[in-house]
Amino acid sequence: MKFKTKISVAALALAFAPTTWATNGMNMEGYGPVATGMGGASYAYDNGTAGLINNPATLGLMKSGTSRLDVAIGGLHPDVTTKMAGMANADSGGNAYYMPAIGYIRKDGKLTWGAGMMAQGGMGTEYGRNSFLSSGQSAAGVGYVSGQENRSELGIGRVMIPLTYDVTDNLRVGGTLDYLWGGLDLQMVMSGQMFAGFTGFGGAPASPLGSATGSMVTALGGFPLTDVYWAQFDFSEGKNGMKQKLKTDGWAGNLGFVWQATPKLSIGGVYHAKTSLDDMSGRGAMNMSVDMGGGAMSMSVLGKLKVVDFQWPETFGLGLAYQVNDKFTLVTDYKRIDWSDVMKNFRMEFTAEGNSGMLAGLNGTVMNATLVQKWRDQNVFMIGGSYKMTDAFTLRAGLNLANNPVPNKYMHPLFPAIIKNHVTLGAGYAFNKVSSLDFSLTYAPEVSATNANMGGVKTTHSQTNWQLMYSHRF
Repeated sequence: MKFKTKISVAALALAFAPTTWATNGMNMEGYGPVATGMGGASYAYDNGTAGLINNPATLGLMKSGTSRLDVAIGGLHPDVTTKMAGMANADSGGNAYYMPAIGYIRKDGKLTWGAGMMAQGGMGTEYGRNSFLSSGQSAAGVGYVSGQENRSELGIGRVMIPLTYDVTDNLRVGGTLDYLWGGLDLQMVMSGQMFAGFTGFGGAPASPLGSATGSMVTALGGFPLTDVYWAQFDFSEGKNGMKQKLKTDGWAGNLGFVWQATPKLSIGGVYHAKTSLDDMSGRGAMNMSVDMGGGAMSMSVLGKLKVVDFQWPETFGLGLAYQVNDKFTLVTDYKRIDWSDVMKNFRMEFTAEGNSGMLAGLNGTVMNATLVQKWRDQNVFMIGGSYKMTDAFTLRAGLNLANNPVPNKYMHPLFPAIIKNHVTLGAGYAFNKVSSLDFSLTYAPEVSATNANMGGVKTTHSQTNWQLMYSHRF
């Protein structure tokens, strides 16, 4: 009955899983304030129920016959600005995202089990209607101001069911079965010039950024269009971090081990399988401003959008934890994230449905749109340490160092997941043997990327993030 109760708590928390801004590509720089305070390193020591997503084998390091409940909240605060010569800077208003997490584990004999929920990661920006990103040149080179929203909001969460087994007193293995769910809001404004490059309208040369093909493109070519000012994919629930228009769910799993090689040195490793998520889908519109010989006119094509085969990548890592003395612990991890497999292209399929009047002839036609991504695999190095100032108070610090997985020439201002390095600090306070509080603070220094394929658009990005967790043992 206790196990069912804890699962119900985790299931209830699903309703509050928010969109988050991630920092190792689309991943968090660390999961749980204990690990995050030490640069995100987590594979070879007990870091609480965050081990569900870090390395499930570490859950077995708790004492047999005991249980643990962790309740956490985190805040991510990105500072993103996009610039272009001769234009006023476009500052993203998406500067505060909050995420809850909850986990329960219990160890009985050699087995450790439980359940938990937390945000996996995501990304997003909020440029609004009035930035230069909502204006530009039409296919024929005429200037325009669209006044349309330019924003993105992607979030993925996990519910994890773990099972860990003590093979020997020094070796533990564990895994989780994970249910994932997520959503995407997308309001992407595309200039007429970019639209022409994607579709070949007016004989425009192909764009290096992507393409749009299909029966809808052919059908639009049959309209008496003399110019296209702008187009916008409009699939959004509004600025509501608890809900997105395009939805998906699916499954994944993790496997890990932790080995106490010597009384002071432990070694851990983990493998995160590539996810199996359904295509994201939802209803919305493709809005356009066109000229059919009588000046600019607006039209809105209703339909259903699918984001095709969006997945979270395969990841593997290895870590060490060294107990220098009773007070001082050093930890270090290496992680490789296979972004190149899942972020080659961002593919969308838009099917026109429910249109009337002049646009009724588009019903049933399809546009297949592709944004080129070509992300690189990411190597992440994490190093940190903890020092017990007193029996109750612990200080932590660390570094999280990574390469930027996003090539400059394909970086889109709506998806600038270009953060590289992080400096982390943390602290923990044990009120007694039962309850404790842990906190971490992360700063990611500003980085920038300039996309020559978008006319020299430059995006800068820095972050300040925090996590707070209350733990109860019984």
